[in-house]
Amino acid sequence: MKPISVSVLNTQIKTLLETTFLEVCVEGEISNYTLHKASGHLYFSLKDDTSAIRCVMFKSNAKTLSFIPKNGMHILAQGVLSVYVPRGEYQIICHNLQEEGQGSLATRYETLKKHLESKGYFANKKPLPLFPKRIALITSLNGAALKDMLKVTQSRWNLVQLVAIDTLVQGEKAKDSIAQNIVYADSFFGTTNAFDIIVIARGGGSTEDLWAFNEECVADAIYNARTPIVSAVGHEIDFVISDFVSDVRAPTPSACMEMILPDSKEWLLRTDDMIDELQQVFLRTLEILQQEIQHLTEIYQSISYDTRLQLFDSQIAQCKELLETNFWYFLAQQQETLNALASHLILEPYFRDKTLTLCALQRELEALNPSHKARKTYAQILHNGKPTQLKELDVGAEIELYDGVCEAKATIHTMSQT
Repeated sequence: MKPISVSVLNTQIKTLLETTFLEVCVEGEISNYTLHKASGHLYFSLKDDTSAIRCVMFKSNAKTLSFIPKNGMHILAQGVLSVYVPRGEYQIICHNLQEEGQGSLATRYETLKKHLESKGYFANKKPLPLFPKRIALITSLNGAALKDMLKVTQSRWNLVQLVAIDTLVQGEKAKDSIAQNIVYADSFFGTTNAFDIIVIARGGGSTEDLWAFNEECVADAIYNARTPIVSAVGHEIDFVISDFVSDVRAPTPSACMEMILPDSKEWLLRTDDMIDELQQVFLRTLEILQQEIQHLTEIYQSISYDTRLQLFDSQIAQCKELLETNFWYFLAQQQETLNALASHLILEPYFRDKTLTLCALQRELEALNPSHKARKTYAQILHNGKPTQLKELDVGAEIELYDGVCEAKATIHTMSQT
């Protein structure tokens, strides 16, 4: 067998132990307790009747202890196994210590937690309102938790009404006080004085101090409440049953108010942003509507009677202008044609011939004039001073003969007389 060094052996043992025992919980009595003043680390041994093991708790974990370890104290130590290679010693590096009696509380805690989870108490969470108007604070009026919550409320959102209900939050009767006040605050549900949120709160403390919030009657009151409930119990590292049953768990009472109340400064900025965005949306909408109105106006104008009349007037004016242009053009053409004909025609001989013909006809007409003939061989018959034909006269009628020179009267005796 090839030999190995001591450090190699111790290193292999360290690896084997640390990978095998990832987490241990050991019960025993404290002995050889030492608080290192420079580093703040705790060094002690944990023993029983027949054996002992070395333990160390570093300062970062020691600060979370709710009690001061002492020799002879019976505790539960939770941690991991480790080997200190230079000396070949193994020890427990503790990250949590519990006093004697807390082991039974832890068992009760886990048992109740599993029982309530199986009943569905940890499901179906109610949402919190964004802007609560009225909040019930179930806490001690003399506790620091109330002062912290009021301070945060005043600086964050002072528009909410807080109603503090004085409640026992520690001791034997605390569980009944908490449960009764939850029922009381929830009884206003559906009325004008209803609470928007119920907050159950108290400051930090030991497991025993916070145990009232691990009772089943408190869990029943929270689960049966119709009003949303926030659990703000202890410090951030503290977990109680009410945290799981409530609709929201807050790490501390102060953090609770920061969680459930809006930030006024933030909402002022958001309001400004929303106003700017609203104005932009309004302007965009207005611009779109103006474009639609303009489009509809153009469509209306294109089909309106005024537009059509203007179009017809324009067409009539164009037709009139075209007609006048064509008329004057045609007239000019005719004038040119007439001038061309006039320049080619000789009218004077034509008029002279016609004049001669007219004179000859006048002479012939003059020769046939009855007045000339009456002077020679004819006489004109007058009856009552008017020229009359012979056939129009009755028998016995008196007639006058006019030859242009003398007048004579005669009587018609028969139609055959002349």
